[in-house]
Amino acid sequence: MIKGLYEAHLPVSNLKNSIEFYKKLDLEIAYQQENLVFFWIEKGRSWLGLWETDKAKTPYHPSLKHIAFQIDRDNMLSIKEWLEERDIEVSTNFGFPPEKQPLVLPNNPQAHAAVYFKDPDGNSIELIAPLRLDFEEEFNMMTLDEWNKTK
Repeated sequence: MIKGLYEAHLPVSNLKNSIEFYKKLDLEIAYQQENLVFFWIEKGRSWLGLWETDKAKTPYHPSLKHIAFQIDRDNMLSIKEWLEERDIEVSTNFGFPPEKQPLVLPNNPQAHAAVYFKDPDGNSIELIAPLRLDFEEEFNMMTLDEWNKTK
């Protein structure tokens, strides 16, 4: 019955600034009104709503101010350069500084590579790529470079 996630929403304090930021991620505007914009993540399949609100000042928590965009595994190797070209700084996550990312998340029985950054309101944005699915193996979080050397 359920086929995927169609939409997600984030609070923003300045819609104009946020529109410029998300355009740098190559997202296309699907719909816009005074205090709301929807960007296509995958046209016709999923979108992201940004709402201009004073709720953007809500302290960060991943259940409230986080979204993850899936990218191809092959793109993960050059993602930091892609972000740098757009003047977007990778942020420290899970104790891993920007230079140690992408990192590999041990979500046993899955493994994913991920890199993190923040939008203008401090919303956590993650770019994530599956590395393997349904394979039982315990391991500690590590850099993608370390993962590639051991796999």
